[in-house]
Amino acid sequence: MKTVELYLTPSEEANDYLKRDPFALLLGMLLDQQIPMERAFAAPFLLSQRLAAPGQPIDPCTLSSLPEEEVIELFSARPALHRFPRAMAAKAAAVAAMICGEYAGDTAALWLTAPTGDALLARLKALPGFGEEKARIFLALLGKRLGATPPGWREAATPFAEPGTFQSVADSDSPGSLEKIRLYKAAIKAQKPK
Repeated sequence: MKTVELYLTPSEEANDYLKRDPFALLLGMLLDQQIPMERAFAAPFLLSQRLAAPGQPIDPCTLSSLPEEEVIELFSARPALHRFPRAMAAKAAAVAAMICGEYAGDTAALWLTAPTGDALLARLKALPGFGEEKARIFLALLGKRLGATPPGWREAATPFAEPGTFQSVADSDSPGSLEKIRLYKAAIKAQKPK
């Protein structure tokens, strides 16, 4: 799978980590709600440090086997990994358990073995904390940034797979693109009735 530019946090170290650890990338996407995108995607690198393995891949099987209170503590320690650390710790442990059980702990197998874009979308939507939109955005990220492009992936990731747009994290490859995504989201938010 080819890797292209990935800019999801201002930390070069955290961005490089996300490129190397598929579970960290998936976890960042899970956490990307109700907090800034950069904070969500930096959190997995911080979690690796708290697991006493700075920069090493997070083993989903290890994470899912930890006692619930230990996972909550990992997410709650200052700085907290999320605005809602208890709830997100539970979701992260559930995602880790699913990756461990269904993919033998190999997160990338989730997308590398999907025969079609629709099948990959269904797999993503089955993950705890992944609704329709989050699943489509992550599918677009996989296609645009990592080259995971099973047949029909663009259609399955619509509207986030459109080339040359700045709608979501799938389009973030530089500080400039991140700013364009922020502007797009602000415009969408401004259009919603209050």
